Amino acid sequence: MSAPVSMSAPVGVGAPASVGRRRLRRLPAWICLILALGISLFPLWWMLRTAITPGPELPSDNAGLLPRHPTLINFERVLGLVSRDEARAAGGSGANLSFFLYLRNSVVYTGLITCAQTIFCAMAGYAFARLRFRGRDALFNVFVAALMVPPIFTLLPNFALVKQLGWLNTYQGLVAPSLLVTPFAVFFLRQFFLGIPRDVEQAAFIDGAGPWTIFWRVVLPMTKGPLFTLALTTAVWTWNDYLWPLLVAPGEDTRVLTAALGIFLKQSPNTSPDWTGLMAGSALSVVPVLLLVVFFGRRLVDSIQFSGMKG
Repeated sequence: MSAPVSMSAPVGVGAPASVGRRRLRRLPAWICLILALGISLFPLWWMLRTAITPGPELPSDNAGLLPRHPTLINFERVLGLVSRDEARAAGGSGANLSFFLYLRNSVVYTGLITCAQTIFCAMAGYAFARLRFRGRDALFNVFVAALMVPPIFTLLPNFALVKQLGWLNTYQGLVAPSLLVTPFAVFFLRQFFLGIPRDVEQAAFIDGAGPWTIFWRVVLPMTKGPLFTLALTTAVWTWNDYLWPLLVAPGEDTRVLTAALGIFLKQSPNTSPDWTGLMAGSALSVVPVLLLVVFFGRRLVDSIQFSGMKG
């Protein structure tokens, strides 16, 4: 009796069909992702579109995705590259915006808070994770409870304290409330320090390393990912801060860029605000944060992925 002939399809024949079905099932997810990306980026594009639109044409040229006569004169006005008469001729209000001065103030403000807060929060988080002292748990509970206090509740007390110290319109008044530690940053880093094996620190202690050496040379290099994530998010938050710098440092020498843009709009006539100049200034203010994301975005993603892993 002869063996039955197998009628099954050759291996690999059904593979293209299965791949096509998988791609078809992913199509709705890609459509939703593209729609969400478009909705998220549309305000940024509209800001750029307004910035490259001539001021006199803005009321009539606001329907298309691109202006009819794009120009860079609004960026030149914000950067102070044209005279006041040329700015008025281009549709400006004549309001002054010392862009590079305010940019310098924002860089100093952001840099001081980011560097100091990352270092001091790392020290506090390590102390709560490893050191033993009386009242440690109670003090940490106070830090955690502070997470539930909205920042607006501490705005006026901080302002009153800065005013009594005579620090209005100074850099120390700007950075004082956020320079040392914040509750979330301490809690965030403490959780990572708790995940570091104690055997590593004990081995360093046996080799003769003291607490400071263990912290700086052993623990911190093992937490580069969380530290980088905290530094980048702190920098973005500080750069975009508006209310506190406007309240404490409205002076010309210490005014940051976000507060300067608001004052620039108020200097415009109420009948015809300088929207093109404001959008040009806003677009330029986004550039430093955008550069951070472009150059360090991949490291941030890797740090977030690292933060979800258990050691």
